[in-house]
Amino acid sequence: MRALVVRLDSFGDVLLAGPAVRAVAHRAERVALLCGPRGAPAARLLPGVDEVLVWEAPWVGFTPPPVDRGDIDRLVTRLAAARADTALVLTSFHQSPLPAALLLRMAGVPRIAADSVDAPGSLLDVRHRRAPRVHEAEAALDLAGAAGFPRPPGDDGRLRVRHPPGAAELTGPGPYVVVHPGASVAARRWSAERCAQAVRVLTGAGHRVVVTGGPDERELTGFVAGGRGLDLGGRTAPPQLAAVLAGAGAVVAGNTGPAHLAAAVGTPIVSLFSPVVPAERWGPYGVPHVLLGDQVAPCADSRARECPVPGHPCLNGVTAEDVLAAVEKLLEGAP
Repeated sequence: MRALVVRLDSFGDVLLAGPAVRAVAHRAERVALLCGPRGAPAARLLPGVDEVLVWEAPWVGFTPPPVDRGDIDRLVTRLAAARADTALVLTSFHQSPLPAALLLRMAGVPRIAADSVDAPGSLLDVRHRRAPRVHEAEAALDLAGAAGFPRPPGDDGRLRVRHPPGAAELTGPGPYVVVHPGASVAARRWSAERCAQAVRVLTGAGHRVVVTGGPDERELTGFVAGGRGLDLGGRTAPPQLAAVLAGAGAVVAGNTGPAHLAAAVGTPIVSLFSPVVPAERWGPYGVPHVLLGDQVAPCADSRARECPVPGHPCLNGVTAEDVLAAVEKLLEGAP
């Protein structure tokens, strides 16, 4: 059996699909993963993925491309060439799987499964209803099970990635804590000033701090590190970032892809979680964590990209001392 899994949005979303991908791979001879450009680096880290197909959907993301007939025709041709016997369309709780299902059907995929609250007509063979208030990783696993791909025996259902065994050449020897200040949208970010304060407080308490970020976040990571932390901004591709996170005693991060990457390598997380999306669906999964941030703030469940409340109180009410206490709590509980 050849299977196709679809998860079209971000890096973190693709990581959360990992347990479902492993369930599919346990029964399928070959698994292809169709994802967007932002999710592709994560797709290449997932165990069970044999082929990564990259396509930017016009209904996904913050700045989606316009609908282009030729582009869609080329995708349908690529999907037909994959010769999938079955497909799972994984979406967030607020997204529809039906546009992707239509393209899969046009490509001749004979069996398609997805969560859908909308009547799917002839687009779905398995129309699953996700349980309310479940984590996105669990929802994907539930759909896989409904489609005939139960969790494999001995698989704990946690997030998992392939990564290098270590990153001492980047981090240097000895224990450390990672602070990751960035996030894809402003509403999910702790302020740069608070992050820099946390680095000062953590180093003042005797912790070595490594600051991580992408190539476009070098200015941010340099400011946050402030000469006290080790600045790795722009120096870690996803596999190396996974190794850096795996070596940390704890990771301090917002609701962002690297937080899910930290969970995928089993590292405890201090989660600076803005409630613009619910933590029960998007919080750290399967690892010890401390959730910081006002989860009943006025912005809760708004899915806002920019904080709608002056002063960003849901996160800026968190202090550097709160982060230090959370880090030390997690380090004390480490085996």
